[in-house]
Amino acid sequence: MDIIEAALAFVQDLFQDTSGSHDAAHTLRVYWNALRIASGEPPCDTELVALGALLHDADDPKLFRTENNQNARAFLDARGVSPARTAQILEIVNGVSFSKNRDKRPASPEGQIVQDADRLDAIGAVGIARAFAYGGEHGRSLEDTLKHFDEKLLLLKDRMNTETARALALERHAFLLRFLEEYQSETR
Repeated sequence: MDIIEAALAFVQDLFQDTSGSHDAAHTLRVYWNALRIASGEPPCDTELVALGALLHDADDPKLFRTENNQNARAFLDARGVSPARTAQILEIVNGVSFSKNRDKRPASPEGQIVQDADRLDAIGAVGIARAFAYGGEHGRSLEDTLKHFDEKLLLLKDRMNTETARALALERHAFLLRFLEEYQSETR
């Protein structure tokens, strides 16, 4: 089994008890988004992109009580990934989180692609569904969940790193605006 296939199996197993906003389906969408962005950008290391995308939530503090990328590191160590390559992958993983990296742009093109891929999954129809799933998981009201749009979701379009992601974000951002307009119309 190659390392990408192993990572796909690993995240399916790792996220088997999670649901909603941060689950295996989210990770797979980020992976596919990352590959799509990578295909439209200048050459990059697609294995780094794939592994960074697949492992980006393996140690998310919202889901796991791990330190120092324990889950991702254990997976990479078990596959015999070199310390230098592991460091590159973990740098990508650690550059994804919006709350930790709000205005920070990853140094590597691979990191920029994975950050964009995760941010794309936070906007559009899927992003809306994830926001309300997360709100429900944490007992937030609809109004409190809608605050998340102003605090994060509506900012993402302008914080994409790559041309490919910027193009993809335009339509998803427009859908967010249409949703908010309809929501306001229905709740007046």
